[in-house]
Amino acid sequence: MLAPDRPSENHLLDALPEEVREHLAHHLERVAMPLGRVLYESGAPVHEAYFPTSSIISMHRLMENGSAAEVALVGPEGMLGLSLFLGAERPNTEVSVQSPGHAFRMPARALKEEFVRGGALMQVLLRYTQTFIAQMAQTAACNRHGTLEQRLCRWLLLNLDRVPSGELTMTHELIANALGVRREGVSEAAGRLQRQGAIHYHRGHLSVLDRPVLERQACECYRMDRRRAEQPLVMSR
Repeated sequence: MLAPDRPSENHLLDALPEEVREHLAHHLERVAMPLGRVLYESGAPVHEAYFPTSSIISMHRLMENGSAAEVALVGPEGMLGLSLFLGAERPNTEVSVQSPGHAFRMPARALKEEFVRGGALMQVLLRYTQTFIAQMAQTAACNRHGTLEQRLCRWLLLNLDRVPSGELTMTHELIANALGVRREGVSEAAGRLQRQGAIHYHRGHLSVLDRPVLERQACECYRMDRRRAEQPLVMSR
């Protein structure tokens, strides 16, 4: 059953009226999201939707030469499975767990049936879809115009916004894959941030010591990300 009063619950589900949450409860199963688990494979059919609570999910676009780059992050603010009600049930991205935790899982058929009913669920999901598309567009602009250090600061902040603490567990290789750059470049940029006292990194464990430093050095893309995140999920009538 849902526990809507817990702060770690999914924001989309929390935004729904109580009666809608109660109606959806029998479709939702709380599941563990271990680090590295692949939830969707590129080009494969989607059978389930996920509403993360304490986990962070990474969406990567895979290229023919084997390289990849992250196109979006999804945490407690969102959901996986937008393609189910947008008419494309075989997404062209690979989706995996970047930060372990939990999520609510919902069968694809149930999500589609509930969506076509309209009402609050449809409104919340469409509102989130708009925000999600904007995040992907912002990432594309940031990758084109931001320096590596600016992009790293934005990426760290986007992850921090999705976890309850200032602690992240991730390697330089994982960060490099997400940003689509060489590992050596990430190590150099992270080293500069550590010397400035912004972060402390040791053996895959990253602690943020001075978040304002990251915010000052991130490009304008992060400020736009934050403004979108603060918009209400339910549009006024």
